[in-house]
Order: sequence, then C-alpha cells, then structure tokens
Amino acid sequence: MISVSSTIRDNQEPGLGLAAIETYAPEWVLPNAWYDSLMAKKFVKHTGIQARCISLDDEVTMAGKAILKLRDTIGLDLTQCAGLLLASPSLIPLSVANKYLPKSSVRQEQPNRLAWGLCQELSIRPRQVLGINGFCSGYAKAMQLIQATMAPRLQLRPSEFILLVTASRISRITDFGCRQSGALFGDFATVTVISRSDSQQLPIHLELLDSQYERQPAPRAFFDFELRNDVLVPDPAHLKRRDKSRIVFSLDGMGIADTAPRAMAAAAASMAARNNLAPESIDHIVPHQAGLGIVRLTGMKLEEAGFTAEPVNGLTERFGNVSSGSVPLALKQNWDQLQGNILCPVAAVGAPGRAEVSQGCILLRAAARRRSMAA
Repeated sequence: MISVSSTIRDNQEPGLGLAAIETYAPEWVLPNAWYDSLMAKKFVKHTGIQARCISLDDEVTMAGKAILKLRDTIGLDLTQCAGLLLASPSLIPLSVANKYLPKSSVRQEQPNRLAWGLCQELSIRPRQVLGINGFCSGYAKAMQLIQATMAPRLQLRPSEFILLVTASRISRITDFGCRQSGALFGDFATVTVISRSDSQQLPIHLELLDSQYERQPAPRAFFDFELRNDVLVPDPAHLKRRDKSRIVFSLDGMGIADTAPRAMAAAAASMAARNNLAPESIDHIVPHQAGLGIVRLTGMKLEEAGFTAEPVNGLTERFGNVSSGSVPLALKQNWDQLQGNILCPVAAVGAPGRAEVSQGCILLRAAARRRSMAA
C-alpha cells in the first residue's frame, strides 16, 4: 500500500479552509441522443447521465476561465496567490506518452508544465506551483499535498491563498464508439480557494481538518491506454467523424463499479476513525460523483459501516463524470446547505495497466463565519 496523509492532530495554527469554489462548464453539450445505438440500454439507469460537456479549449484555457470567473464573482486579488496546484486527469501518463508520442508532444503531457502554463496565462507568480494527475482521486490527492506539504512551506500570510484547480478534458482521450466508456465522462474545470482560518479578506466557509490519499491493490488492472485507429469522435455540429488514430483509455467499467463503492466507504471509515469521530457524527457525505448506481452502492456500504448521513448524489445528469472536478462541483452545488462534519470520499483507477485502485477522503467542518455563494 502506498499512502500519504495529513492529519489535524499536529495542531498547527492557524488552520486552513475552503473560502470559495467556482466551476466552468464548456458551452458545447453532447446529448445522449448523439450516441444512438452505441449507448447501452441501461446506461442512463446506472449512471444518471443525460448529457456531457465537450471542450474545444485545452486544459489550461479551461482552468483559466474558471479562475477568472471566480475573480469577477468575488473580487479575488490574484496577486495574493501564494501557491497553485493543478490536478488534470486528462493528461496522458508519461509512460504511455513516451511509448506513442514524439518527444516534442510528450512535454505537453507533463503536469508541472501545465500548471506553470496556467500561471503564465493568468500573469501570476505564486511562490510554489505543482501539477498532478490523480485521475478521479485527484482532488483528495491535491488537498493532501496542499495540507501536508505546500501550505507548511509557504507559511501563508493572512491575505494570501492557495488555488486548487482541476481541469479535465477527457474527451481528447475518449473513443466515443466504446460502449463501456464512450459516454461516461464530461469536460469540466473547477477552482477552490484555500485560505487561512483567520483570514479577513477570504473568510473560510469550510474548515479543512484532514485529508488522505492512498493506492490499494486490486484483483486486476481496471484501466489502461492504447493507440486505436479509426476512432469515432463528435464535432461541434453534433455530427460523427473519425480520427485516423488516437491514444484512448480503456476502462473495465464493471470491475471499477464493483470496487469503487467499497473503496469510498473504506476511505470514509478510515478518516472518521483516525479523527475519533463516530460514523453517526458525520452530518454530510459528499462522494465522488461517478454515477447514480455507484453512489447508491457506496451509500449501502457506508450504512453498513454505521454512517447515517445520506450521500449527495445525482450531479452526473447534466455533466457526466467530471473526474477530479466532481467533489468541488458537489460542494459548490450544496455550499450553503452543508453543516457540521462533512466527509468527501473518492475512488479511482490506479496507474495504467496496474492491478490497483486509488482512494482518499477529505474531512471538512462548516465554519462559524461563512462565506455564502450562489450555486
């Protein structure tokens, strides 16, 4: 097991919290009708997905639009950005990129390069910049890195903040003709502002108490990449065209659907136990929005572990699975309703071709002094 975590038991002062969240959904929406017979009959019943967004912009542009949208909404002073962490699950892992792409193109898949490109796009100069992948567990992995590594190094001043950005353009690595995975994911970007718990400029809405991310062995590999020829893709006119060749992901949907609910429930139980919280003391559970069926099964596993809170579900209908952006999307949609102790468990595939899954959890608590934002 590979595990990294950050816990509240070191009593560092001041603490950190989430001050604001903003999202960006591309304008191009691809409805289920586009797929015709390519979509499995029970797809909507299992996933709840009716449509997904497709981006013509790259990940940096999407992320920039989310940040500028937040700047305009709350008057965010970007010159006070001390750190930036970008999680992008649509980057091709370097082991795959080196196999299939020319060297000049491999550089475009480097997470750190993407993060620095975003800073250049925004004309900001944070003291620390980091890029990761993390797939659907990317938000928890990023939060853990911020809490355990980035924030202690930065020693934030009261007016400063860290930006946690997710930018997913999985459409560029999708075979839309694949009945298993062609309709699952949507393109999406989010930005979370993390500030000090004593910040006057950016008062926190949710205290960040703890965060954890780990990789666990699985019965088999659920995920890989390959180079396919004659790949079906959509165009903005909602027509169908073919790419001569494309690097695409392959996903064992049934395998991950069976494993993810147990992984998320286990991550939630572990987080509660290590913070001495009884399961029934958790007021809200905001899991990764992988689909209606997976979240329902996760709820059953959570109930078996003693949790009584009803998991947030149903946000895939208009967006699809937006990978590492799903938890911040769900937090924003429920921003003013979240009270007390909040758990955000996630689960995802492991590295390509490896028999592993990743899982993690974030523990939040509604702050006494809260910033209200319209969802």
